[in-house]
Amino acid sequence: MSPRRIAVVTGASAGVGRATVRAFARAGFDVGLIARGEAGLAGAAADVEAAGGRALQLPTDVADFAAVDEAARRVEEELGPIDVWVNDAMTTVFAPAWEVEPADFQRAVEVTFLGQVWGTKAALARMRPRDRGSIVNVGSALAFIGIPLQSAYCSAKFACRGFFESTRAELLHEGSHVRMSMVHLPAVNTPQFNWCQTTLRHHPQPVPPIYEPEVCARFILEAALDGRRDKVIGSWNKLLVMAGQLFPGLGNHYAALAAWEAQLTGQTVAPDRPDNLRHPADARHDAGAHGIFGDKAGGFLDKSFLESLPNTAKNFAVAVGKVTREKQATYARVVAHRREQHPAEAAGAGTGPTGALQTAGKGR
Repeated sequence: MSPRRIAVVTGASAGVGRATVRAFARAGFDVGLIARGEAGLAGAAADVEAAGGRALQLPTDVADFAAVDEAARRVEEELGPIDVWVNDAMTTVFAPAWEVEPADFQRAVEVTFLGQVWGTKAALARMRPRDRGSIVNVGSALAFIGIPLQSAYCSAKFACRGFFESTRAELLHEGSHVRMSMVHLPAVNTPQFNWCQTTLRHHPQPVPPIYEPEVCARFILEAALDGRRDKVIGSWNKLLVMAGQLFPGLGNHYAALAAWEAQLTGQTVAPDRPDNLRHPADARHDAGAHGIFGDKAGGFLDKSFLESLPNTAKNFAVAVGKVTREKQATYARVVAHRREQHPAEAAGAGTGPTGALQTAGKGR
């Protein structure tokens, strides 16, 4: 019988990380479990052991590089050489950017972005000398298109994508056999919406279409095993990513119209609602992988999402109109500015779009 391989998962105690732990354990891995919540870690360890594997609980704040590196050292000492490292840990603040305290914004970025950087560095310090191993960084569709109420999270995920691109290129440059992959998640039914910090009156929710965490875990496991460069999960998210890359202005206007209320339920936030920004919300209670939106977590074909498509089409059409008017207004301002600065050139260049662009080019 071949020995079990070794995986490390950050954010292992709940949500997508918890589902990923189960997927790797069932695939024949022993798993190092990195998270802060002791009850959640104990639950994750029980999942691994139920699948016949060994689990190592590592209470760790991923924003602390020394702690992450020590966790990696313990995994190699107590379980064996690390074959796969999955960076999934995250936290966020649901609020308009101007309502997020600077220290809270910094904390969310440190966990979500620097947690991936520190995890990758700890893994590479052990994998590069062996010239083998796989690192999977968990991204998001929000690494391509920003939405309101998620400035801290979107900023961190955009940064994660840049770090991934750069570090993967460096590995390719040196001819390394260490693989790096990035799996970009859709909206997922996880406990984070029960405990992420928020300044808002109403309870946060994922933006439909919503998926169960096991869907994401399956693709994370596949990426670790086959080394694919990246994967965007969900047909709708692929469409949004493409639109955000090709027409960023359209993405901004559509998100402004469709994504604010879509992230809020009609339920008000309870006064005693937990907040996991600095302290784990699963220290005493194991929350598991799933959140409270399982009745809507059927993905693209979920009835509730399909019923929302007519309104989605309406918002899209309104967004197209807003982008068109915005571009017309911008063009008018450019022309007016050039006329003020260079009246003779503006008159000679004409008033059409081509002439304005030619004039603008002369000013560079």
